[in-house]
Order: sequence, then structure tokens, then C-alpha cells
Amino acid sequence: MAYSNTPITVMGTPIGGGQQQPTSSDYTKGEDQGNHFRDVGFGVLYYLNFFAIVAVAALYGPDALSKSDDDGDTDPVDDKSDSVSSYDGYIYVGVVCGVSSLILSGLSFSVMTRIAEFLIKFSLLFSVGLSGLLCIVSFASSNWVGGAVGLIFFALFVCYACSVWSRIPFATANLVTAIAAIRANFGVGLAAYIFVIVGFAWTMLWTIAFVGAASASEVCSPKEDDDGNEIEGEETCSGNAFYFFLLLISFYWVHQVLTNTLIVTVAGTVGTWWFAPEEANSCCSQGVRDSFMRATTYSFGSVCFGSLIVAIIQALKTMVEMARNEEGGDNILLCIADCLLGCIESLVEYFNKWAFIYVGLYGYAYCEAGKNVMNLFKSRGWDAIIVDDLTDMVFGMVSFAIGLITGAIGIVLEQSTDWFDDNDNDDINPTWVTFILGLIIGWIIASILMGTISSAVNTVIVLFAEAPAEFDQNHNELSRKMRAAYLEYHPGSL
Repeated sequence: MAYSNTPITVMGTPIGGGQQQPTSSDYTKGEDQGNHFRDVGFGVLYYLNFFAIVAVAALYGPDALSKSDDDGDTDPVDDKSDSVSSYDGYIYVGVVCGVSSLILSGLSFSVMTRIAEFLIKFSLLFSVGLSGLLCIVSFASSNWVGGAVGLIFFALFVCYACSVWSRIPFATANLVTAIAAIRANFGVGLAAYIFVIVGFAWTMLWTIAFVGAASASEVCSPKEDDDGNEIEGEETCSGNAFYFFLLLISFYWVHQVLTNTLIVTVAGTVGTWWFAPEEANSCCSQGVRDSFMRATTYSFGSVCFGSLIVAIIQALKTMVEMARNEEGGDNILLCIADCLLGCIESLVEYFNKWAFIYVGLYGYAYCEAGKNVMNLFKSRGWDAIIVDDLTDMVFGMVSFAIGLITGAIGIVLEQSTDWFDDNDNDDINPTWVTFILGLIIGWIIASILMGTISSAVNTVIVLFAEAPAEFDQNHNELSRKMRAAYLEYHPGSL
């Protein structure tokens, strides 16, 4: 993988071609850290966690699952054959909608490139309009509290839209550049879908391990009535809360690692495309391969480190939510704890996605990457946050639009094929089910690909702050548009 070997410089000093970066006296550029293993201990701990779950699933899972089957009703296979066949139509719809979503997601690249600025403006105005509509509906239904809250949010959205409107051209330039990088290295999109499949397999494995661990650690005692007398033949069983907490950490940790490994891979690929486009100009280019290898080897410990922090917070939040449900939601302390953990989780996840950009670009250890994120926010804080927010609005809107289209495809298939002629279940409306099924499948698949572009946008933001000269040299037309857009809001800064 190719990285910038330009020495660290102070922003505002010439870095090539007589050009200057936006001035900020305390910002320093990143440097390639070389191929060295970082945060190795966390990578080792991750693999120990993974093999522990495999061992638990193998040792306790089969017995627990067989016990569950013995306790449940067992119908002959022949009795179920008609029921299974009646759902074949939904399987066919799911497959067609999934393929359609992949095609539409690919086509959306060209659409977003051509009308990127319109999409950003439309998504921003749509959020304003939606908040206003909810406010009107609340007042119309005599929900005065909801209407008042809706009015506040509507005012906030209007103020936000007015304040960021002038930055839309720069967000547009970042989006177009990110799409160009991903289109040139579409293999990262394929990697995203592979990670989804791995994540699904991990969920199945973890579920088996969870059932086995819960069954093995379950402690039962005779159930008592209100007078303290034992009820014959009835028991109260409970699992080990500490084991459950560890299992939750394990579950969230692996999913976080998969997500963040993809971010590191995308960042490395876009970095290669930025500095050495000849190495990153095909589906499975050298840039894609090297970035993936670096993310899963040298930088894997750093990925595991940052992911573990979020996983612990998520596990704590889940435990608090379960405690709230048991208390009926009336415990104010648990409510506050849940809210605080949710805020902390969002902040850490947001910080992580920027830190992993630096991990992917330069091979920093996690803590060093964090320091660079703080430098970025000191120099480009609101620019980075606003561009990230505006483009994420577009990705969410495009993903939902693709979901609506695939949902409509589901309805067309239900109406025009004989796949549902054997449906004898009057409780299920196949039209609505096929629409919802198509909507969900299309939305999820499109969101996966949009997530790779989102990571590419963040990478572009970092690289434009650190290496505009290399960008101008290797991608002159894109650089010219981005520099012009940046000057609209920051005249005289380049």
C-alpha cells in the first residue's frame, strides 16, 4: 500500500507546487508508521475470546439445543411440508429483491455523482419538512406537549439548515471524490458484504454458545407462593449474570471488530488511490488487497482495542436496559444510567470512526490515532462534522429510497407470479409482507454499500486537510472543484 512519506509540517507552510493548506498553527500531518504490529495484546485477547466462544458452543451447545427440542412440540416432517412450501414465495421475493438492491446500489453511484449537491440539499430540506410535519400533526391531534417539542426541533432544524447551507458545495465535492475512489476500487464494497455474512455466522455461533452457557450455569430453586410456601412441581431458575455480561461483551466485540476492520480497509484503499492511483484503479486492486491485509494483521490489534471499548459500553447498556425492564421502567436511576451510557456509546463510536481512518491511512496505534483525531477537530472540527452529517443524510435517504423500490418490486412479484397461489393462511396479507420484506432487504443491503462511501468521505476529509498537493497532482479535476468549494466558505485560506 502506498502512503505519503512527506515529513510532518505545520499547516499553512508550502507542501508542494507552491500551494498551501488552510492555516492552523498547531496541526501536523500524519506519517506512515511502517508495517509494524500495533496493540498486539488486544489482538491476542480477541482471538482468545473467539476460540472461547467456539469451545463453549461445542461443549455445551448441542446438549442445550437437544434439551430445547425435547421440551418443545415435535411434529412429523410430513406435517410441516405444506407449511414450508407455502413460504417458498417469500424466499424467492427475498432473493430477487436482494439482487435488485445490489444493482440499484451500484447505479446509485452514478446518480449521486451527477446530482450530489441536489441530493444533499433535498435531504436537508426533507429533514426540516419532516420535523415541521410532525409538529403540525401533534398540534392537530391535541398533543400539546408533543407539538411544543416538535416546534423546538423544527426551529433547531431550520437554524441548522441555514447555518450549514453555505458548506453544501464543499460537502458535495467530498461526496463526489469519495464515490470516485470507491468506484475505482469496488472490491471494498464486496468486502463489506463478506463481512456481513461473517457477522451473521458469528451471531449464529454466539447464539449456540449463549444457549449452552445459560443452560450449564442455570441455578434452579423451588418456587414459593406469597406466603413463602414451596409450590410442588414448580421451580424458579436464573442464570449467572456475570457470565451473561461476558457473553454480551464477546458478541458486541466481534461485530464492532468487523465494522471497524472495514473502515480501516476503506481508509487504506482511499489513501492509496489519493497518493498512488496507479495502485488503486481496479475492483480488487493492489490497494484494496494491501489495505485489507494491513487491517487484518498489522493494525488488527488497534482495531480490537477501540472496538473493545465500545463493546463494554454496549454490554453495560444492555444490562441496564434489562434491569429497567424487570423494574417496569420506573427506576429513575436506571433510566439516567441508560441515557448516559447511550450518550457515551454514541460519542465513543463517533470518535472511533475517525480514529480508524488514521489507523488505515498511516498504521498508527489506537491511542496515537486518537491524538491525531483531536488535532483534526482542532483544525477542521466543524467542517469535518458538518460534511459527515450532510453526506450521512444523503446515504440514509438513498438507502431508504432503494428499499422502497425493492418493496414495490416485492408487490409486483406477488401480484404477477404464481409463487403465492398455495398460501392458505388468511392471517397473512402477502402483499404487505412482500413489500415489507423487500423494503427491509433493500434498505439493509444498500446501507452496507453506503457505509463504505461514508468511510471514504471521512477519509477524504482527513486527506484534504493533510495532503492537498498530492490530490492536485493525481486527481487535478476533483482537486480543483474541492478547492473552489472550500474557498467559497473560507476565502483566502488556500
